[in-house]
Amino acid sequence: MNGQVLGSLEFAAYLLSALVTLVMATWLFARRQHAAWSTGATAAALVVMAAWALARPVFGPDGLLGRLLLSMSYLVWLWVLYRMFARDGRHESLGPIRPVVLALGFVGLMQIALALAVVGEPTAFGVNELVRLGVAFRLLFCVGALVLVHNLYAGASLAARRELRWPAAAMALMWFYDLNFQTLSYLAEIVPATLAAVRSLVPGTMAILLAIGGMQRATEQTFRPSRAFAFQSISLLIIAAYFGLMVIAFRGIAMAGGDFAGLLQVAFLVAASAGALALLPSKRLRGWLHVTVAKNLFQHRYDYREEWLRFTRTMERAEALPLRERVVQAVADVTDSPAGLLLAPGDYGNLSLEARWQWPGSEIPAEAMGAAGMRFFADSQFILDLDHWRAGRHEGIPASAVPPWLADDARAWAVVPLLHYDRLLGVVVLARPAYARTLDWEDFDLLRVVGRQLANYLAEEASQDALGEAQRFDEFNRRIAFVMHDIKNLASQLSLLARNAEKHADKPEFRADMLVTLRKSSEKLAALLARLGRYGGQGDEPIAPVPVRSLLQSIAERYRAQHAVIALPGDEFTAEAQPEALDQALVHLVQNAVDASKDETAVVLDARAEGTEIVIEVSDSGCGMSPEFVRTRLFKPFHSSKPGGFGIGAHEARVTIRAMGGKLDVESREGLGTRFVIRLPRPIADSQFPSDNKIKTEVA
Repeated sequence: MNGQVLGSLEFAAYLLSALVTLVMATWLFARRQHAAWSTGATAAALVVMAAWALARPVFGPDGLLGRLLLSMSYLVWLWVLYRMFARDGRHESLGPIRPVVLALGFVGLMQIALALAVVGEPTAFGVNELVRLGVAFRLLFCVGALVLVHNLYAGASLAARRELRWPAAAMALMWFYDLNFQTLSYLAEIVPATLAAVRSLVPGTMAILLAIGGMQRATEQTFRPSRAFAFQSISLLIIAAYFGLMVIAFRGIAMAGGDFAGLLQVAFLVAASAGALALLPSKRLRGWLHVTVAKNLFQHRYDYREEWLRFTRTMERAEALPLRERVVQAVADVTDSPAGLLLAPGDYGNLSLEARWQWPGSEIPAEAMGAAGMRFFADSQFILDLDHWRAGRHEGIPASAVPPWLADDARAWAVVPLLHYDRLLGVVVLARPAYARTLDWEDFDLLRVVGRQLANYLAEEASQDALGEAQRFDEFNRRIAFVMHDIKNLASQLSLLARNAEKHADKPEFRADMLVTLRKSSEKLAALLARLGRYGGQGDEPIAPVPVRSLLQSIAERYRAQHAVIALPGDEFTAEAQPEALDQALVHLVQNAVDASKDETAVVLDARAEGTEIVIEVSDSGCGMSPEFVRTRLFKPFHSSKPGGFGIGAHEARVTIRAMGGKLDVESREGLGTRFVIRLPRPIADSQFPSDNKIKTEVA
């Protein structure tokens, strides 16, 4: 009774697999023009698989048609595999592939010949040696095909693997299952009924895997030219070891005997498959294998032609990532690091975070590395192995080169400087790869060359930005020329009015028109002068003590009719500054704060003494700015977040404050507001009184 139920389930499973496979073949054939892999050949292979799935239950496991179709499906899938290698000519660059394919094709033809030779003969293993030979050929085919599937996937780039994983998984499933199935059949000299029944699910499962892969967006397949012969040899050794383990384990199961032998065989197959699936995708295992093979079988660790091609491909993909993230990725690709950071020179001689690539979550301080650490990397051109440093090897490495956040982050593995004509344009912090190894001279040489090349990219971008800025300054100068033209027209009008007044001053109508003209000209001239005054320089104004609290109160009074600007009360302080220039810089910042704030929210001005400095704060509760805008665009001219704005105000304010020996910083959060902080030197006499260091203020 149980046998009949199992037979019925097996029959239904074969029919269902055949139906699913035919549907999948039709779908793939219909979209063959848009797919990323060889879907036309895959559809043909699925049709042959569907025919085998139909013939197997109809004609029985020993039917000639079923055995012929199974052998033919092997050959067609081999053709599909070769087509995937041939998409970008990889079959031409990898010499061992074509002989392997030809050898497997010959083995497949021998299977067909053996199937025809045993027609009408008994098929028991113990009686007909041709059957045993056919199974041996099938085992050989499975081993060789799995080697090709492994090299197809292992030799592909990360982008190509996303497209290849599903067809490769489908073919690996078929040949991996048949490898186990045929091995057990060969050793036991009988076909295991349970495994034969489960085999009915293989075509349908392959169709499902191919459907998942077919629904992914097609992309160009590019493969890395690999050192194929070495990796194929390693793959063969691994499969041979697995094969030997299968033989030993099967002999142990056979010795157990009894009614549980079949159940133990199935359990062992599941356990072996689970172990293989768990180990083979391991990044750490693959990284160890890659490093071991490259270290022991080749003169050089790197294939420099491939490294250069990969570097070029990464830097050319401008549409994929911003330049600075591509810079990090290009360095990380050399060492197979999964992530990285770019630290670039800031405004005060230090290094700050410029870009991240696949490195989320780290809290990196605004000053990522101080000026001393930056000078060390600029002068020494040293590539720092952080594992060595953590192990206590600090010879010649100052503490400033490894700030606390970098030493504490276990992901940080190496620091690579980017130098352009001995000028440091940044450093790249690399994350630890899946298999971390000790960096040697070959790594250092390649990383130095790559770092210098990437510094050229950064320098070129900086030059382009400077050229664009100069062009925008020219445009700004042209705009000022238009303003000067308007002033010239006003002067001409006033000159004409003065000449006419000599002739018609006694006429009441002329005097009335003259007053109107004078009023309009005065208003227009005042507006033009106000516009010019915003961008006027104060470079010749002398430094003098400036009463800061009074200045803030004066500015708040000016904005009384426009917007709520509150100057907090408190003690008076004096700062060493240019009075008119400081007034102009504060007006820039207050105007920006007013523009960013809603009508009902006030802009707050405050001042305090901190040691030898006077600190002035301009705070608003407006829309705020993103960290990226603050870091890259806020203080650069002609970058404005306001429609029609020149983008000059913040830039002019910072230049003005620096000219007086001060500093201008900003703190901002989107949706919460912004605070500009000006630091100016105090007069020497005032800085002697510590009682001014802390001032209590009350908000009215």
